[in-house]
Amino acid sequence: MKDLQTNFVTPDKDIAAAIEAIEQSKAKIAIIVDDNHKLLGTVTDGDIRRGLLKGIKLTDPVGTVMNATPRTAHIGDDRRKLTDLMRRNVCRHIPIIDDDGIIVRMETLQDMIDYEHHDNQIILMAGGLGTRLRPLTETVPKPMLPIEGQPILERIMKRFKDQGFGTFFVSVNYLGHVIEDYFGDGDKWDVNIKYLREDKPLGTAGALCHLPERPKKAIIIMNGDILTKVDFRQLLDFHAEHKAQATLCVRDYVIDVPFGVIDNDGHRIRSIREKPQERFLVNAGIYVLEPDVLDLIPENEFFDMPTLIDDLVNRGQHVCLFPLREYWIDVGRHDELDKATSEFGAEFES
Repeated sequence: MKDLQTNFVTPDKDIAAAIEAIEQSKAKIAIIVDDNHKLLGTVTDGDIRRGLLKGIKLTDPVGTVMNATPRTAHIGDDRRKLTDLMRRNVCRHIPIIDDDGIIVRMETLQDMIDYEHHDNQIILMAGGLGTRLRPLTETVPKPMLPIEGQPILERIMKRFKDQGFGTFFVSVNYLGHVIEDYFGDGDKWDVNIKYLREDKPLGTAGALCHLPERPKKAIIIMNGDILTKVDFRQLLDFHAEHKAQATLCVRDYVIDVPFGVIDNDGHRIRSIREKPQERFLVNAGIYVLEPDVLDLIPENEFFDMPTLIDDLVNRGQHVCLFPLREYWIDVGRHDELDKATSEFGAEFES
């Protein structure tokens, strides 16, 4: 029970406290309890991200995102029943309560089944010209630019590997031999790396037509110039939970307007908003696709991920948004490269 209490959050706390509990706990869940440890609800990473999409702030009460009717099991239920329940409901954990509703332990699917290794394929897009980073990219492709002595692409792969992923396809074109010479087949990092070689630019989705066979599970596609602390396992769980054909990672982008903005109706002024903030959700360059989505990608033609996402939406397919609350930076310009380098110790290794 003592270890479990690191997951406990009382209803008077804010959402930020729930995030801290999630990040510290093995089960990756915050348990909302009263002073007697009676279960009131749970908060998962997915609950928080759905709240963020609705405009909820991290300083809001935890009850605004809490699941007040979580799936639970009784202290007398056997392990096979628990495993079947979690598999059936696509959940990784379940609170165990006694007759009085007091939580006594948390069971996780990972404890019952070996889920340390994930055989989902990871596709990293590394074929761009990196024009905005010249002259640095005249002899080195952008994903191979070093951050604290290691290429961006290596740091991306290591983060995936630390989370149990080991099968990579790297899309290469411009100076692709530099990437292939450095990584080879991935044996040095105890992963499996293959290459999707473009003889012409194919965009952020077109290279997927070169996959040797259709994957059996959902795949993660990520631009090779992004550094982020997102938990890709949570991303896959979110995708599966929502039964999506595609999931697009998004992040907040805020523009501060330094003037008073006029709302008008013709020549009549309706109101003046003084120095407002405009908030947008923007594409973060990380995607999850179901295998059959690959059928929509044309053979050896330029095709971008936004076009693919639009096609899916127009076909009435279920496309989800996954809001990023973790650190994220697109290393596409000199100032961003400098920023990533200066923040490396504080952000990426913490």
